[in-house]
Amino acid sequence: MRPRSLDEVTGQSHLLKPGSPLVNLANDTTGESGAVSLILWGPPGTGKTTLAQAIAHSSGRRFTELSAVSAGVKDVREVMEKARADRDLYGVSTVLFLDEIHRFSKAQQDALLPGVENGWVILVAATTENPSFSVIAPLLSRSLLLTLEPLGDDDLALLIDRAVADARGLAGSVALEDAARAAIVRLASGDARRALTALEAAATAVLADAAPVKDGSESIPAISAELVAATVDRALLRYDRQGDEHYDVISAFIKSVRGSDVDAALHYLARMIEAGEDPRFIARRVMILAAEDIGMADPQALPIAVAAAEGVALIGMPEGRILLAEAVVYLATAPKSNASYQALDAAIADVRAGRIGRIPIHLRDAHYPGAKRLGHGKGYQYAHDAEFGVAPQQYLPDELVGTTYYDPSGFGYERDVAARLEKIRAILRGE
Repeated sequence: MRPRSLDEVTGQSHLLKPGSPLVNLANDTTGESGAVSLILWGPPGTGKTTLAQAIAHSSGRRFTELSAVSAGVKDVREVMEKARADRDLYGVSTVLFLDEIHRFSKAQQDALLPGVENGWVILVAATTENPSFSVIAPLLSRSLLLTLEPLGDDDLALLIDRAVADARGLAGSVALEDAARAAIVRLASGDARRALTALEAAATAVLADAAPVKDGSESIPAISAELVAATVDRALLRYDRQGDEHYDVISAFIKSVRGSDVDAALHYLARMIEAGEDPRFIARRVMILAAEDIGMADPQALPIAVAAAEGVALIGMPEGRILLAEAVVYLATAPKSNASYQALDAAIADVRAGRIGRIPIHLRDAHYPGAKRLGHGKGYQYAHDAEFGVAPQQYLPDELVGTTYYDPSGFGYERDVAARLEKIRAILRGE
């Protein structure tokens, strides 16, 4: 069912408009006009290889395909030499499709540069990883980056119906109930390859169980939603623990907890757990969340997060998910404040800017030999002997007197801290 031309491609309409680089490359049947190298970036099953092969069938250029999984520098150089010879001797340009370019090392990617820069080949490279991190800068600057999106539900439904009817697919040997189509679309999660795989599995099952009709009348077995559920146990999550989806899901999880949306937080927690994310990674993020986004608004948040992390380490998964769920629910529903860490960042900024000053003499250590002779500790007031346990004295260096770093919010426990802190600061100032 792989499309043989761009006209058969489903989805990615934003890349297939008239005059777009992909369309221009495919429509150049002479192979003579210039074209820019392309990097196709998108999740699996969105059509990267399909687009490259559709261009190969449509264009007048020679098409060569390499996979970064199996190809090395020697293979790349051989392609470059052949492409240069074809251009110089026969006037034929070459399209080099390189799948999974993110698996190429820097040295291997460097080997592509002469051919791309001198126009020996038009590179069409595919990657599921962010090219900003996985493709060398010189190659990026010489290529046009095109981003592919997961297929929409309507695109997937069209693709499924086409596969049911087309002679290259199931050729009308089965019927597909509306609920079954909807189930496959949902399970595919925007991945065309996954949709076709699920359809094929369901069709194989229904055809194997179909009973022959004795009277010779035509009977087409139908795929039901129940059959789809039986053949495809669960949706296979698009999730690479080293890739973009890993960072996108954890980002959404953190922002959902910070935003107090407990349902969204649990959804993203479930996605990470079901995708096999390291529970220790999740637990670490939960601890950071407790300190960064809740802080003194609820001082119990951090001990609860730490306890969950320690519990997950002790009992492991799948039971550890119960501890993580409790911690996430607590954090998402807790009052929020980032005042503590913002205060530290402000203090760090002053230190880095050189706003340090000398430590007041009454705060310096007076225990080492000769310290008292230097006046260290003289005039220091012991806080426990003072009224209310707070002594009116200077603690900051002279250059920073009056500086305020910590500004408590008015939420949760920090509301009480703010009232108490106002009184403390007044005593320290001698008011």
